[in-house]
Amino acid sequence: MRGPRHSQVKGKTPILFADDARTLIRSIDTSRLPGLRDRAVIGVMTYAFARVSACFAMDRSDVFPMHHRLWLRLTEKGGKHHEMPCHHNLEDYLRAYIEAAGIQDGPFFRTLRGRTGQLTVNRLQRSEALRMIKRRAKDAGLENASMLGNHTFRGTGITAYLSNPDARLELAQQMAGHADPKTTRMYDRRSDQISLSEVEKIGI
Repeated sequence: MRGPRHSQVKGKTPILFADDARTLIRSIDTSRLPGLRDRAVIGVMTYAFARVSACFAMDRSDVFPMHHRLWLRLTEKGGKHHEMPCHHNLEDYLRAYIEAAGIQDGPFFRTLRGRTGQLTVNRLQRSEALRMIKRRAKDAGLENASMLGNHTFRGTGITAYLSNPDARLELAQQMAGHADPKTTRMYDRRSDQISLSEVEKIGI
């Protein structure tokens, strides 16, 4: 006998709402290369809805100019390539990182050489990025810092986009590289904000 089927309508990945996302990004010290790299990493995952695997698979050639704007080429599941124009904030983050890092080819996001503040030739791995994210979130004073992960920013970006009254789910799906719109909906966490505003109406 089969048990009841359950449908998950909302993802479990913790996300940041817009104010906290801005707080985190602005808290990063970008006077040195490590901060420029970390801001660019978070920016790619947030503004380009990039999967963590796609973000760290990027090479220098995957960031390129077209139509007077920087574009990203992301390698999605199944080896499919997905190109997306950069939000103006993300373009600023990427240009600052590119100028400081001086990377001409090879892996775009790289590991750091100890505490020297210099990059190695090695590709940044998700485990190192996860430690960076938790550290940056803690330094920014975010109360849910320990719960955040590499997938946080994909959901953060999608939710922020869908909060715009002119946003369209099918375009969010396309930008995120989702095959099924149901997957995009699971990243949409606007209802979390709505629920909080409603419960605060309980006048006890």
